[in-house]
Amino acid sequence: MHRRGGKRIRMDEPPPEYESPMTPAVDQDNYGNYGHSTDGMFESPPTPGLRRITRSKARGLAAPPPVVTASSHSPTSSAPPTRGRGRGRPPGRKSHLEGVSSGEDETSLYHIIRTSKASLTNIVDDWIESYKINRESALISLMQFFINASGCKGRITQQMTATMEHAAIIRKMTEEFDEESGEYPLIMAGQSWKKFRSNFCDFVQTLVKQCQYSIIYDQYLMDNVISLLTGLSDSQVRAFRHTATLGAMKLMTALVDVALTVSVNLDNTQRQYEAERQKTREKRASDRLESLLQKRQELEENMDEIKNMLTYMFKSVFVHRYRDTLPEIRAIAMTEIGVWMHKFHANFLDDSYLKYIGWTLHDKVGEVRLRCLQALQPLYASEELKGKLELFTNKFKDRIVAMTLDKEYDVAVQAVRLVISILKHHHEILTDKDCEHVYELVYSSHRAVAQAAGEFLNERLFQPADIDPGKTKRGKRRLANTPFIRDLVQFFIESELHEHAAYLVDSLIESNSMMKDWECMTDLLLEEPGPMEEPLDNRQETSLIEIMVCCVKQAATGEAPVGRGPTRKITSLREMKQAGEDKQKLTEHFIITLPPLLDKYSADPEKLANLLSIPQYFDLDLYTSGRQEGSLQALLTKLKHIAQVHHEPEVLETCAKTLEILCTEGHSIYTRCDVSRSTIIDMIVASYKEAIDDWRNLMLGEETPNADEIFNVVSSLKKVALFYACHNLNQWNLWNSLFQDVQQELENVLPQEALKYCLSSCFYWLLWGLKGLEVIHEGGGLITQSVTELREQLDEFIEAAQDIIRSSPNQTLREEAYVCLCDLLVVFSEQLRSTGAYLSTLVCEPDRNLQLLLNEFVQTYVFVPEQDAEHDEHRIEELHKRRNFLAAYCKLIVYNIMPTKAGADVFKHYVKYYNEYGDIIKSTLSKAREINKVNCALTMCLSLNMMFQSLSANGGQVTRQHEDFFSLKELAKRFALSFGLDAVKNREAITALHRAGILFAVSGAETSEDPTGPPPNLPFLEILTEFTNKLLKQDKRVVLSFLDRRIATGMPSSRGEDWQPLLLYRNSLVHGETDVVPTTSKRAYGRKRKDPEEEQDRDDEGSDHEFPGCLYG
Repeated sequence: MHRRGGKRIRMDEPPPEYESPMTPAVDQDNYGNYGHSTDGMFESPPTPGLRRITRSKARGLAAPPPVVTASSHSPTSSAPPTRGRGRGRPPGRKSHLEGVSSGEDETSLYHIIRTSKASLTNIVDDWIESYKINRESALISLMQFFINASGCKGRITQQMTATMEHAAIIRKMTEEFDEESGEYPLIMAGQSWKKFRSNFCDFVQTLVKQCQYSIIYDQYLMDNVISLLTGLSDSQVRAFRHTATLGAMKLMTALVDVALTVSVNLDNTQRQYEAERQKTREKRASDRLESLLQKRQELEENMDEIKNMLTYMFKSVFVHRYRDTLPEIRAIAMTEIGVWMHKFHANFLDDSYLKYIGWTLHDKVGEVRLRCLQALQPLYASEELKGKLELFTNKFKDRIVAMTLDKEYDVAVQAVRLVISILKHHHEILTDKDCEHVYELVYSSHRAVAQAAGEFLNERLFQPADIDPGKTKRGKRRLANTPFIRDLVQFFIESELHEHAAYLVDSLIESNSMMKDWECMTDLLLEEPGPMEEPLDNRQETSLIEIMVCCVKQAATGEAPVGRGPTRKITSLREMKQAGEDKQKLTEHFIITLPPLLDKYSADPEKLANLLSIPQYFDLDLYTSGRQEGSLQALLTKLKHIAQVHHEPEVLETCAKTLEILCTEGHSIYTRCDVSRSTIIDMIVASYKEAIDDWRNLMLGEETPNADEIFNVVSSLKKVALFYACHNLNQWNLWNSLFQDVQQELENVLPQEALKYCLSSCFYWLLWGLKGLEVIHEGGGLITQSVTELREQLDEFIEAAQDIIRSSPNQTLREEAYVCLCDLLVVFSEQLRSTGAYLSTLVCEPDRNLQLLLNEFVQTYVFVPEQDAEHDEHRIEELHKRRNFLAAYCKLIVYNIMPTKAGADVFKHYVKYYNEYGDIIKSTLSKAREINKVNCALTMCLSLNMMFQSLSANGGQVTRQHEDFFSLKELAKRFALSFGLDAVKNREAITALHRAGILFAVSGAETSEDPTGPPPNLPFLEILTEFTNKLLKQDKRVVLSFLDRRIATGMPSSRGEDWQPLLLYRNSLVHGETDVVPTTSKRAYGRKRKDPEEEQDRDDEGSDHEFPGCLYG
């Protein structure tokens, strides 16, 4: 193609009009001269206007007169502006156009292609045959196809094509666009329409392919098709513009394929010509030389013709549509230009074309940005094209790197992949800062983004190299992954996100085999470093162990970390098989290496806690099938030693959990592990009894215990409580000893931490007791006496826990008692009756006092101003603890253990504490609505009442302009939004809420000093206005009638400022209806009527008895 002049291309900034993409009208002069070169750099493509010089004209031959001549103006610019309707026939006007048919012609191309009655190749072949017979009628059928494919039922006739220009035909079709819904084939939903969209594109490309050797050069078909598509693509009618742009872009793609074929033929002909010409005169065939020369000249002319078409369509369609208002059209433009650049890079892979993709990288719609990146991907993946991308990469590299943080995750993933390609082929362009941007994404909460960043990490840091990994001190050669794992550990440490090793592992485990190289990892930990190696320091060892354990967990389970995996993932058979194989391999390795690892790091609690969790992911049957009973015994011995000497909660919890997994019934190692468990628990219980006996003897002697004695009793109780969580210790009969100390809590007999573990142990006694009853009953044993004993213990514990919450001076103890109480109420709830009638006596229902106690705890310890903690970690831990307290309370409402009304005090904090607890409160509201919509609505009203009363309690009179009043309105607005859009489904609940709100607003009138003044709670009606739009029209009348019977607005004083809430509320109820002025009453609000007839009338509309009186008591 022609090179543009010397003007420098500006690629770094999008054109100013790009920020607000528009649909410009292209002035269409006669379709021609689309190959005319310009001196400018194609910054703003010239409007095509000159007639093109065709081959036949250059030879002096007369071309046949075209049937259709293009308009001198675009259809949009010449059409008179319309008001109100973007397309379609004006209302009230009937069609009188000649040849317009409302029905669909079954012989039309559109119908045949849409219904897929034949293969596209056959359809095109049939059309070509008809074209050879009568090209005018064949062309009309093709033009009709594009019109029908746009959803227009207008019909082009022979007379139209003979007497009208394309612009006039398009204008007439626009008037015939009798379609109101805004839908057309390209955007219609459904499998058949999806198939049609595919067939539409394939038809255009097949048509060009089948016509590529003759018909496309006849100066008739392509002239008219391109002219029609150019005109339609500039239409104000979205359906025409969208369909024609897709058709034009696919037409260009098809022409690119033809150009490539012509180019190959041209090269072959040129080689044949050169070979023939270089022969000696005696061997040279002059007629063959002449025919090759003639063929070469024809191919060159064909190539020029195709390039002219491409250039014209690019300037006339693409240049205007790449910034169309419709994102689908912009996406089409970006997709196809990427195809042209990749296929026909000699013509299109040029900065004057690349700039359009660069500018569109800033598009406001994610799908368009995604198509830009997808267009660039194959260009950067090609080694031979990288030289042509240097300027573009320099200009737009920063934008591409920034797009790795795109809010649309698909765009971010594609951007990371593009940066990987840039790293491969233009690595010198990426700075360290650019790379760091991508590095951080391995910790992204979105898995696809993180894994793409993991691939970047592999490309940048973990590329194989000819480096000797070295040897250990005893001469064992290090594995090839050793330097990479060292780099990974260093990367993890430098990222300073030490609690997110699971995220890092998940980002890399599927793309890098070193994440499952167990031998390499354990060699780094167990083997002494060689003479040329640096030993791992303490921090590196801790990080490596953490990474290794995360790898073990994910390899064995195949599950992504919490917060990153999909909510409902169905594991495929292939993934299950892979996880099974990985589990077997890691088990075979760690069965042998874990005991020495535990031995080496037994003094480090953090490392030990991580290592102890590894057996939880073992295939336990391999201990026997692999004849590794000795390794099992070594592991059990280590567990006993750890339980004996360690006192850190994390180590003991993990130890107890691992022992629980090892003692899973059904495995061949169960008996041996169960014996070992009994030995460990015997040791723990003996230690506890010894420590508690010594403590009580000291107390009896009124002696003061020293630090060792305090440590012994706390440590022994800690072990009992932590092992009780995983193992049934009830057979050791510790209840009386443990509960004795709980009952004496107020006497400060034990240290506070020890008392906390006592409380926890008693809680687990009750849970294991319930489990034991179920086991005995299943075995056919008698349990009546056991049930009675457990009920007594349950009542004693609940009473003691309530006393602790009420009066204990120790906050930690109160918190433990609260959590235990909430969990017991869930376990011993009504659902026990469904388990079995024999457990019905154990059902525990919270009385009013217990509900108030739990609510008071929540208000005291959960809804408190956040303290400015010195460390973020401590602040987050405190918030997490408070969220657990709130969740424990809300579970009681969600499981219908406490009435929905108990949540009123929680719901009132929805807005104020939205950032901290909004998700919990929102979920509770949703579940409460599922239980009973009316009760939930009345509870919302009660929450608003409470907030309103707190305003009046603070300042006496409620000020509607006060900030707190606006906060109350915001709360009401959130409550109203939670009802959703289905007014019919929530009809009863919303009506009940309005009536309850009205009753509250008129309450307190009896105590008012001014009988003609407003009730003190009247401003509450303004709050109630937020729910009016949730009422159905007929219900508004019912609520209005209810309001008018409760309070009247006829007195002169009712028009004052104090009565404005009533007027606001009333206006919201009568909005859009004729307001009937109520009659004047002597009082502005009504007392309870005594007249039985009036009472009957009132009950017709809605009785107060629908609302529980205790709700406001």
